[in-house]
Amino acid sequence: MKQPKPSFSVVTGASSGIGLELARIAAQEGSNLLIAADGPEIHTAAQELRGLGIEVDVVQADLSTRQGVDELYERARQNGQTVDALYANAGRGLGKGFLDQDFEDIQRVIDTNVTGTTYLLQRFVRDMRELDAGRVLITGSIAGLMPGSFQAVYNATKAYVDSFAYALRNELKDTEVVISVLMPGPTETDFFETAGMLDTKVGQGKKDSAADVARQGYDALMRGDAHEVAGFGNKLQALMTRFLPDGQLAEMHRGLAEPGTGKH
Repeated sequence: MKQPKPSFSVVTGASSGIGLELARIAAQEGSNLLIAADGPEIHTAAQELRGLGIEVDVVQADLSTRQGVDELYERARQNGQTVDALYANAGRGLGKGFLDQDFEDIQRVIDTNVTGTTYLLQRFVRDMRELDAGRVLITGSIAGLMPGSFQAVYNATKAYVDSFAYALRNELKDTEVVISVLMPGPTETDFFETAGMLDTKVGQGKKDSAADVARQGYDALMRGDAHEVAGFGNKLQALMTRFLPDGQLAEMHRGLAEPGTGKH
């Protein structure tokens, strides 16, 4: 059964970057929105999106916590609304050597990327299973396909997300619920600044536009694809990870992410 275009979508991590671009696309396709992020910038994003002629509700909450996820879920259920599409995009990066990182920062990455995302999906996708309808795009990363020297925790969390998305899709294969995972490579967002990676080769290198990445992810979700690796170069890199040993992949990643590998 082909599902109609979503009329009500929830987008997390929607204040900037890929999340904001996903929200823009959904709005342009006629979907009303509930958008969420942990910073006040989410309200500015909402004002912009309302200019596209759709209804936009906002939750400013910490989605690394169960309380924040519960707040978002309860808001989505107000007035008996049915969530047609969920864009689980909220995430957090962290660079530098593992032993040099503050453990509070490490915990924040794990809580956001793993615990918060997992809880978010269970809350929303249970309802979709009950209705036998709905679409979910989970933002993973090609980083999850390789050991992340100087991004060890982040890559490990994205390995979890990538794997989890495939498993959930398989569990729901006999339903009409669609699960897709978007796996971007380096993208023009504030990721590398917030992760403390502006002095690295990858932080200073060429990146894909967030708008292009979001469009590829959105289109893959509408087609019902299992995954989308955004960008031709990233597709080649993802393919390469299948054939190279982990030690070599870790050394390659080191050359991109080790502090001081950038030109300035």
